[in-house]
Order: sequence, then structure tokens, then C-alpha cells
Amino acid sequence: MGAFDVISVRKQFPALDEGAAHFDGPGGSQTPRVVADAVAATMVSAMANRGHLTAAERRADEIVVAGRAAMADLLGTDPRGIVYGRSMTQLTYDFSRTLAKSWGPGDEVIVSRLDHDANVRPWVQAAEAVGATVRWLGFDTETSELDDIAPLLTDRTRLVAVTGASNLLGTRPDVARIADQVHQAGALIYVDGVHLTAHAPVDATYADFYACSPYKFFGPHLGVLTAAPELLETLRPDKLLPSADVVPERFEFGTLPYELLAGTTAAVDFIAGLGGTGSTRRERLLDSLRLVEEHEDNLREDLESRLAAIAGITLHGHASRRTPTLLFTVDGWEPSAVAARLAAAGVNAPAGSFYAYEAARHLGLGSAGGVRVGLAPYTDQSDVDRLVDAIARLDD
Repeated sequence: MGAFDVISVRKQFPALDEGAAHFDGPGGSQTPRVVADAVAATMVSAMANRGHLTAAERRADEIVVAGRAAMADLLGTDPRGIVYGRSMTQLTYDFSRTLAKSWGPGDEVIVSRLDHDANVRPWVQAAEAVGATVRWLGFDTETSELDDIAPLLTDRTRLVAVTGASNLLGTRPDVARIADQVHQAGALIYVDGVHLTAHAPVDATYADFYACSPYKFFGPHLGVLTAAPELLETLRPDKLLPSADVVPERFEFGTLPYELLAGTTAAVDFIAGLGGTGSTRRERLLDSLRLVEEHEDNLREDLESRLAAIAGITLHGHASRRTPTLLFTVDGWEPSAVAARLAAAGVNAPAGSFYAYEAARHLGLGSAGGVRVGLAPYTDQSDVDRLVDAIARLDD
């Protein structure tokens, strides 16, 4: 395995020149210059609808093909099953409506209280629209570990929606094991990989559907879903009559944003270059993400132990496997007030429930939520020190 050089990594992010310590990555990472350059270069290149007649048409087609290949390498899946959309939320709504065409009264859908609402409400609403039953998978409020799904699975279960990692608490459920249980019950599993993909090597082949967002891992704002092409062939979304009926284009409505796909490819290549070694991009990605995971976990462990030692701090979530994400509250302080004090000290750590509506309610935190601290590959020890010092001085 190669070596991770945080000093070199930080130099690639112009936003860091402003001087803030960024712990706001779970809401969207900062962007390396190479990604912005790829977007800009595409915007000023001759471009047309995809085709093979003119240079502009060929360029558009090459960008789409490269974008699918890049995300397939990142997720360990087939580029023929890579679907692009405006956001993970939009893709999930699209697929919930398409899948629900085959559901009816007596069918069951399982959603998790640990999830971001983008992997809850689309399924709840789709199920309600066709008279299917929604069943809820809870989690332990002390450990933030998901409950056992086995008691909820029946021969009427049609789909289980679960997160690869909680965007609020960082909890990483054993989704591969859950997927095995779901498949044994004859159901499909839809995994929200938005928060996980930025922080760990991913092999999404265990999931029937795995969705993520490139802007969480240095790319532009759009969504990506991966599924087996053979599974996608069985689904018939509502679409315009003259639009492509092949997979995966069948699920992509309108002209794709070529500049954003070029930026996504650049982001994947950037990750592959974070110290990873190997003869293929997939090998370099896995190696780089192991380095990232080690770097982030070391900082998280240091930060967590130091925050726990400060009087009045309550850390929420203690799962055995986590992303480098912490949620905390401070006695006598509204989370938003803590976030404001941190911002004044040049530390960006926002407060709220971050669309993890069910999770925040289950924890008793309500819409106020807590202060969320998310580490990223560009986070260094000085950032952690600044955060701890600013929290220790809240009452000054």
C-alpha cells in the first residue's frame, strides 16, 4: 500500500486558502482544482448531443462513457449499470415510482430510522400510493447500531431501503450481511451510499441498487445509481416516447450534464491518486481509500477522546464501525449557537438534523439535532486542534 500525504492533498484544494477548518464535508466536500478544471474545459469545448458524426458529438459520447467507467471502478460494478441523475434524492424517487408499479396491497417495504430521509420518504410515499405496507427498522439509541432485520422480513417483503453509513451518526451497518438476509427472503435491497462512498473502499455488488452523490467525494453536484444491467432491463420507467429505451439511458431523463460527468471522472481519478498503488484504476482506488480511511480514523479517535474529556459534551452514536463523523451536543447550548461560535473561530461544523429526520427524532434531538463534525482527506491535525480549542472556549 502507498502513503497518504495530507500536506500534498491540502494543496490541491483552493478553498482551503480561505483559512477555515472544514468539518462540513458530510454536507458536501470541498473541490480540488483538477475537478474544477475538468468542468471548465468541458464547458468551453465544442459539444453537441451524443453521436459519432462530428467531433462535438463524439466528445459528448466519450465523456459519458468515461463517466460510467469511472463510477463503475469506484463502486466495483458494471459501467453498463451506471445511471446518472440530478441527485441521489431524484434518482431514488424515480426508482421508487418505477419499482412500486409491481407492488400492491399486502406487499411490504422496510425502511430504516437510521437513514437520511432521501432513502425513507420516497419509499414510504411510493408504498402508500399503491396500498403496500411500510415496516420500520429501528436502531439502538445508545450504540446507534441497527436492530436485527430478520424479524421484519417476510415472504411479502418486496424491498428494503437501508443506509451504507448514517450521515448523522456515522454508523456503518453490515449492509452486505443485511443484503444476504434480504435476498434470502426474495426481496431487493436499495442502499444509500452517499455518506459511505467518500470514506471507505466500496464493493457495491451486494446491493441490487446503490446510490451515491459525487459532490460528497470532491465531484460536482449530481447523483449516481448502480445496478446490474440485467436487473435494469426488467424495469420500465415512465419516459418520453422518442427517448432512448436502452439501459442505462432508459433511466436518464433529458440530456446529461456533460461537464458534470467530466468533473466526476476527474474526482474519481483524483481519489485514485491519493497514494494508492496498483496496475488498474480500481486497484488504485481501493488502495487510496484504505489510506484515507486510516488517516480519517486516526484523527477521529483523537478528536473523539478529546471531546469526551470536555465537561458538558454529549457524544451521540458509538457504533463499532463508523465513518469519521461525530454528532455532539453541549449542555446549556443550542446546537445552532455552538455552530455559530465555531464559525466565528474559523471552524465550519454545522448544526441540525441534516435530513436524518427519523434518526434525530429517535434520538430525542428533534429538528435542532446536534453539531456534526465530519472529517475528510484534507483534514489535518491542526484542524482538529482548532476545533477542540474552540469548543473548550465556548464559555469565554
